[in-house]
Amino acid sequence: MIRNIFVVLHRWIGLAMAVFLVIVGLTGSLLAFHQELDHVFARQFYVTPRPGVPPLDLATLMERAPLISHARIVGAQWNGVDQAQINYLPEKDPATDRPYDLGFTQFYVDPWTGAELGRRTIGDYSKSSNVMRFIYKLHVALLVSGPGTLILGIVAVLWTLDCFNGFYLTLPVSLSAFWRKWKTAWVVKRGAGFYRLNLDLHRASGLWLWPMLLVFAWSSVMFNLRPVYDWTMSKFMAHSSLLEEAMKLKDLPQPAAKPVPVIGARAAFEAARRLAAEQARAGGFEAPEPSMFAYMDKMGVYVYGARGAAPQEGFLEGRPTLVTIDGDTGAPADVPFLRLTEKQDIVDRWLVALHVAGVFGLPYKIFVCILGLVVAMLSATGVYIWWKKRRARRFRKKQGVSVPPLEATPAE
Repeated sequence: MIRNIFVVLHRWIGLAMAVFLVIVGLTGSLLAFHQELDHVFARQFYVTPRPGVPPLDLATLMERAPLISHARIVGAQWNGVDQAQINYLPEKDPATDRPYDLGFTQFYVDPWTGAELGRRTIGDYSKSSNVMRFIYKLHVALLVSGPGTLILGIVAVLWTLDCFNGFYLTLPVSLSAFWRKWKTAWVVKRGAGFYRLNLDLHRASGLWLWPMLLVFAWSSVMFNLRPVYDWTMSKFMAHSSLLEEAMKLKDLPQPAAKPVPVIGARAAFEAARRLAAEQARAGGFEAPEPSMFAYMDKMGVYVYGARGAAPQEGFLEGRPTLVTIDGDTGAPADVPFLRLTEKQDIVDRWLVALHVAGVFGLPYKIFVCILGLVVAMLSATGVYIWWKKRRARRFRKKQGVSVPPLEATPAE
């Protein structure tokens, strides 16, 4: 009786998730090679790296960036070794009290010369240069931020629960000859018919890849339904909830908004670099090169960010380096809200790195790409198995043949 309930749950949860998991599986497979594919569809935004030649620093790139009407240059960042991005903040149109339309949202430059490479607008999917942005938006929010994210969060919770349910249903009903019976669930029978092939692929691939399927399901909960993730993690381990930390900091005094800083970008950048070097020396490690530098007018501070690990720390345990400089005085500024990422747990960082294929190089990217296809395949085979069994049940009813109990059917 209990197994019957889990069979029904697995069937209907699988059907409810099928379309969504096919979408996230196929798009995730492509996103494993996001940068490589973006080079294909938006080649004009990248340059050939120059080994041995240091690129310009971020402050210099900001100084060399062109001035654009109704906009201010507020930052620069690296998007890899062959692309840098200049960030512009549009001013408000006094007639409408809304920001001016600059005609772009991303502005790319050559890291070695500062020359413009091109511009593109996020959300303009009519251009081939935005193909990977389209894939990304479809993957994380079904192209609709808010409702799409919530839907995928609910799907991720169901997927996580169904990982355990699906594993349970592969286990033999009887304990006699347990391992011999369970062995059949791990293999794909040669020369089997199309239905048996689908059933074997559904069970065997789900078993062999079960740990990583669970990792991707649970990390999807972390991305899309953070309160559920934090609450659950807190029940099993000492866990830092970034949402709770943010709520604690909400009422603390924050730096006042300053639309235009007194200190220029160059002076602030050098001050931040010196402070980052001092912090690195105090920690006994080399200061990493910054990955981003920007002025945040709502807080009146410059933010200098980099990621690097101290030698004594384990893999992926290095905390991000974040330095904030007061835009009026050039002195260090303490903005606790910006330091929330420094409190991110090692488990969280591992889940992020595994989900986005940010570790282990090319072999793991290939694995993630294949895993995305497997996720889509599991959903497709699950729907096919359900459809075949549904047809068989209807046929037997029409013929007046009694339908065997669910226990006698293979685990779905």
